[in-house]
Parts: sequence; structure tokens; C-alpha cells
Amino acid sequence: MRDHRRHRPEWPSPTPRNGDRWRASRGPRHGGRHGAVIAGLCFHVFGNWSQATALARPADIAACALLLVGPLALSRRDKAPIAVLAVAGAASIGFATLVPPSWTFAVAPAIALFTAVKAGRLRPALAVTAALYVAYLCVTWFFAGPLGVGETARPGARIAVLTALALALTVFLGGAARSRAEYLAELAKVHAERARAREEQERRQASDERLRIARELHDVLGHHLSLINVQAGVGLHLMDNRPEQAREALTAIKTASAEALREVRAVLGVLRPEEEAAPRQPALGLDRLDDLTADAGLPVTTTTSGDRRPLPAEVDRAAYRIVQEALTNVRRHAAAGSAEVAIEYAPTELRLRIRNDGAAVGEPDGSGSGIAGMRARAASLGGTLSAGPLPRGGYLVTATLPTAVSTEGET
Repeated sequence: MRDHRRHRPEWPSPTPRNGDRWRASRGPRHGGRHGAVIAGLCFHVFGNWSQATALARPADIAACALLLVGPLALSRRDKAPIAVLAVAGAASIGFATLVPPSWTFAVAPAIALFTAVKAGRLRPALAVTAALYVAYLCVTWFFAGPLGVGETARPGARIAVLTALALALTVFLGGAARSRAEYLAELAKVHAERARAREEQERRQASDERLRIARELHDVLGHHLSLINVQAGVGLHLMDNRPEQAREALTAIKTASAEALREVRAVLGVLRPEEEAAPRQPALGLDRLDDLTADAGLPVTTTTSGDRRPLPAEVDRAAYRIVQEALTNVRRHAAAGSAEVAIEYAPTELRLRIRNDGAAVGEPDGSGSGIAGMRARAASLGGTLSAGPLPRGGYLVTATLPTAVSTEGET
């Protein structure tokens, strides 16, 4: 017998564990933190180191230390952005009193200001930045003489205005980065909600399909066990007087039990038992396809190709259900004027093709209503199913169901 457990429907992969999320989030943050420190060191050192070392001792040592304080403080900007902004700005102001004005030793404060605004600390960042800017003007302008600041270190009005504009631009860029980050976070949240809703819908559809298969299992058991019971009674009655007819009854019991066992095994992995009475109608199959298409609610053209032959009961029933669900979707979700059902009996498989000329409604990848259930049904038999819109309009559902079912050991 075919091992149908191999063909269970595939479920979405589980969500990442907390540890995986932690490792995924830590990597980019560490990389950004180290990158900012390296960038700050490069601008501060390569742009100003020669001027710092050219100062008379001990001013050169103090200048070198001040160049390194701001970039190194950036390593803590994620945890204390305002404190890092204050430290980096104070270090740059201290260095500015020793050398001519240059933007290269203001890179660390600018990065700290950008980070603080992006982190949502706009008001304290503006307060600290305003205080640092006023302190810079006081030290290099108003109190430059008493503090001993050289003429070359005193900025002109143009530099003071450009510095203010640069600070304002940094605040604007930080706010824009924060807005973009919030937008991306909200977009990711919406996508995650949609993914969860889609997964829930697929699970619900698969559950409904299991319940339907469970009812079909009751149909199988009710039909075959009723036949076995009747034939067993006939065999017991005729065993003594008519042994030849009793042998025929036993043969019928063997055939019915093997058929029932195969069908039960075919759906055992995906069913949910449900109490139902024994069926009183013939089993569903392609023999009843004419009744199905007659009640479809729209014109349906049916074509059959290949050598028609009896199919295994589970394959026959699955084919009927797939056609039924596809036509139901056409009636409910597509403004179609007609539909076509093509059935092909290949040597080792049964091929189904259900096409309509209406507009497709649902996901382009074939994950709309009912598709997941049909795909699960086909997969439980080792087959495949695909669905999607056609380039020139309409919607197409194709299914392939294997028909070569082994009967060894089914007694």
C-alpha cells in the first residue's frame, strides 16, 4: 500500500525562537555602533591629529585626548544618547579652543545628535545642543580673551551661522530617520498580521477539509461494513446447504474489507472522527459528475479523454471533491459566464483541469478560499494541485492524482 503519511499537507514553518530574534537584532546594532565609532575616530584623528600634536606640551596631550573622547563615547550612544551628546559636544568645544575652526572635529557630536533625535529624545537633545552651541560661542567669542583662546581659534560670523545650520540639518535628518523607522516598523507589523491571518485561514480550511474527509470515512465504513454484514449473514445461512454460494459471499467479504481498509488508510492521517449515521446515498465519484455540473449555477462543459477505467475509491472521491470545490469557488468568487472541466485518464494518474472565464478573486498565488483544502486533499493521495489566474483572463485549477494503488497485504 502507498504510504500516505508522506504526503500530508505542508504547514508554515514555525516562527523564530526568541534566541534567534535576539541574535538577529543584535548583529546590526553592534555593526552600526562600531561603524559610528570608527567613522568618528577617522574624521577626528586623520583630520586633526597633526594640528593636535603640533601644540606645545602639555596642550598637545590634552588635545589628543579631547579628539578621542567624543568618538569613543559613541559606543554608548544607544543606552545614554543625551549623555553621549553632552560628552562629545563638550570634548569638541574644548578642542575648538586650541586649533582653528574645522568641521572634522564636530563629527562625533553630530552623530550623537542624530542618534538622540532618531531615538525619540528630541526635546532633551535640542536643549543640550542649544546649551552646547551657546557655550561654544561664549568660549570662543565673548570670553575668549579671559580664557586665553587664540585669535586663530575664534570663529567668524559665517562659521557660527553655518554651524547652527548644520545642527538644524542634523536634527531634521534624525527626525526623518525616526519617521522612516516608525513607518517600516508599522509596515512590518501589518505584514506580520496579514501573514498570521493567512496562516490561520489556511489552518482553518485544512481543519474543515479534515472534517469533510472524516465524514467521507464514515461513508466508506458505513457502505463497506453494511455489505460485509449482509454477506456474512448470507454465508452463514448457506454454508451447510449451498457451500458454493457461501464461498461467493466470503469472496465478496474479502473484497469489501480490502477496499475499506485501503480507503481508511488513505485518509487516516488527516481525519477527525465525527459521529454520523451510516450513509444512505451512493458514494461520491466522477460517475456523479453530471449531477454536479447540472447544479453548478452556470454553464459547464465537461470533456473526458484517455481510456476511462474504474478508479480507486479514494481517488475517485477526491477528484469529485476537487471539481466540486473549484466550481463552488467559481460561483462564489468569480463573475464567470461559463466553466470548463477536463478529465484525462493517463496510464498511472488522473488529471483534472477546471477553467472559468471570470475575473480571479483572491491571492495571485492560488491561496484563496478553498484552494488550501483542495491542495491538502490532493497531497494526502500523493498528488499535486495548482491554481492561479490566466494571462488572458479567467482562472485555472489543475490537479494530478496518482491512480496506481497497490493492493498487497490488504486483506
